[in-house]
Amino acid sequence: MSNVPLGPIVSSAHLADGKIPELSEFEFGLIIASHAFERWTVRAMAAAGYPELSSLDVLVLHTVHHRGRPKKLADICLVLNVEDTHTVNYAIKKLAKAGLVTAGRLGKEKTVEATDKGAQACETYREIRETLLLENMKEVGIDPDQLGRISGLLRLMSGQYDQAARAATAY
Repeated sequence: MSNVPLGPIVSSAHLADGKIPELSEFEFGLIIASHAFERWTVRAMAAAGYPELSSLDVLVLHTVHHRGRPKKLADICLVLNVEDTHTVNYAIKKLAKAGLVTAGRLGKEKTVEATDKGAQACETYREIRETLLLENMKEVGIDPDQLGRISGLLRLMSGQYDQAARAATAY
């Protein structure tokens, strides 16, 4: 084994040469975690009986099912922090075609809500998540309090990236 220090684990060493190299390490963690999470959502929903759904489709279904109330397209996009409303609209159409959501109206606004079939798909996904993901997390000793702190940091960092994106647009 070499005595050469490994340094931070990053995907782009040239970005780690800046003022805060730990940010590059954080970004690499985000990259691999986001891809792993997408694979998980797709495969868990496939195990629940819906192999044709993309990760965004799954997230939209869970968001629509949340609290059992109809949702507006703009609200779904806001909650998921999705800028391209057409991708969420396409997901809604795909979910409707599968019988998992249904369209409605709240005054003049179009809404979408989970059908009984959609609610059952979410429940089956939850059961699979409990068995395959949460049980393993408990076994390896992941601290729920630490997860809460990490979640807060991720929300904070998303605001930093959103602000930087606005600045880059005006640059």
